[in-house]
Amino acid sequence: MESASLSTAPADSLRPRIEPRPRDEALYARAQAEGLTELQARVLAGRLAGYRGDIAPLVTPSLRHLAHPERLKDARRAAERIAQAVVEGEHIGILTDYDVDGITSHVVIRRTLNELFGVPESRLHSLIGHRINDGYGISLPLVERTLRLSPGPRLVITADCGSSDEPRIARLKEAGLEVVVTDHHALPEEGPPASAYATVNPTRDDCDYPDPTIAGCMVAWLTMSLARQVLIDWGALSPSTPKLSPWLSYVALGTVADCVSLGGSAANRAVVNHGLTLINRMEAACWRTMAARLGPDSVPFDAETLAFQMGPRINARSRLDDPYAALHFMLAADDATAARHLEVLDQDNQSRKAIEAEMAEEAKALASAQLADNVPALVVFLETGHAGVQGIVASRLVQAFGRPALVLTPAATAGMLTGSGRSIEGLHLRDALQRAHDLAPEALPRFGGHRGAAGIGLPRERLDDFRWAIWQAASEQLGERELYPCVYTDGALSPEQLSLETLDELAALAPFGREFEAPLFEGDFLVEALRPVGADGSHLMLELGHGRTTVRAIWFRALTPGEVPAFGLGDRLRCAFKLNRNRWKGRESLQLMVEHAEPLSPA
Repeated sequence: MESASLSTAPADSLRPRIEPRPRDEALYARAQAEGLTELQARVLAGRLAGYRGDIAPLVTPSLRHLAHPERLKDARRAAERIAQAVVEGEHIGILTDYDVDGITSHVVIRRTLNELFGVPESRLHSLIGHRINDGYGISLPLVERTLRLSPGPRLVITADCGSSDEPRIARLKEAGLEVVVTDHHALPEEGPPASAYATVNPTRDDCDYPDPTIAGCMVAWLTMSLARQVLIDWGALSPSTPKLSPWLSYVALGTVADCVSLGGSAANRAVVNHGLTLINRMEAACWRTMAARLGPDSVPFDAETLAFQMGPRINARSRLDDPYAALHFMLAADDATAARHLEVLDQDNQSRKAIEAEMAEEAKALASAQLADNVPALVVFLETGHAGVQGIVASRLVQAFGRPALVLTPAATAGMLTGSGRSIEGLHLRDALQRAHDLAPEALPRFGGHRGAAGIGLPRERLDDFRWAIWQAASEQLGERELYPCVYTDGALSPEQLSLETLDELAALAPFGREFEAPLFEGDFLVEALRPVGADGSHLMLELGHGRTTVRAIWFRALTPGEVPAFGLGDRLRCAFKLNRNRWKGRESLQLMVEHAEPLSPA
């Protein structure tokens, strides 16, 4: 079929472009008028285009900005059903997704039921699907496993899944089980699953909750918080029963790792900020053992530690095998147990990296071939690919080619494919998939997700039909937008701003994450020293001159093993870089972390 027409960058001009972020000038002026420095205002205005709300809740995150859980549609009904199960001594199933958001949701629900509500472990059933064997959400294999439990649960609480699983929820209802769905993924057009006892989801059209971007773990936390209040109101719990505040450490991890918005969301920023404070008390074995693994210079943890150190290790287990080691790690009562499970996660993460590298190389070759057709989205099928790393490989394609990407591999069910997608600014991926489904329903029977990421399932024989439909859908959203890989920066820094003081100034705006990315700057530097480092020589250690200032820099994955740098001493580089606090043996110094660089002319 013909591809949708769109203006795209030629395949031979895919070198990333360093460009300044568009700036909301009204917000830039308002932020300075309210006391932010020029640099802080610049960073804020480059991330919150069109934001007209209060600035204070974003720059001074506080839990007082959280809306009451009663504002979530169905939350009261869900909380009362959970309270009933507790009071009547029912067995309860906890059914969650297998990623970090799902695992942290699971921990919140299980610890609340057991430690705060007094439900014995023997009456709690952890139900987490196997990514490869079961698939996402309330899959049929997971339903059958639930129905085989003896004694089985009368109530199943979901988290981070369930909104699009009406047929499987109906199957549980037919068997006499009631299902409370807590989720944050976009609902299907027909609305909440009709067979669910309650569906708590901030994206519901009839939901009054002011922030639809909260993660699944936050929805679970709010629902369980309301269940606590119900039990107190009923006299089944003492008013002195502790609140769920300590569990916000898990919510912070799930929020960051699930890449929900940390931009205009006061709730997400407050949860991550408070959660990091709790984490850095190192009161739980999971945090202590991770800090020990990463080394003393890793403490205190920040949002990037959660995103790039903890999150990938927890996700790696479910990508390659069953996810229970990740759950046991998070729930570990002592350091030795946590360390044992962390070792498994670490080994899986190393395996994941090797599989990812091989798949990414193949995917990039296939994607390059599609560019000649000016496609607005890349759809790559890897015959021997591993389903567990589809999303990561899709992210690599987005970075390399600057357009949305979906990576598919064979599903466990014969004749079916499963896939994950990642998007770009300007394309709402879940909406595009809905449109593709409308155009070719039989080519996309199952999909779910949100703006930036999604999962799909389709018949192998319909792959070409799906490609056509998603190209059409993406083209309609993107219009004539030019697509190319781009590195957006917050502009230049003066030589005097290359300091730890500037880093402190920027840290006042933390936490950083999706839609509120860590500040990235650009500048021209003189190469005063360089040497390859790392086991395979793929990283570069540099000394860069800027005016009268010389600063150390590290550029990770600058080279392929054995490659010689395209520049040398005395050359000038245009760099996109972050400021980094380098800690070594108790001393701190400024270091640049180069994200991208291109040679200019020799000095």
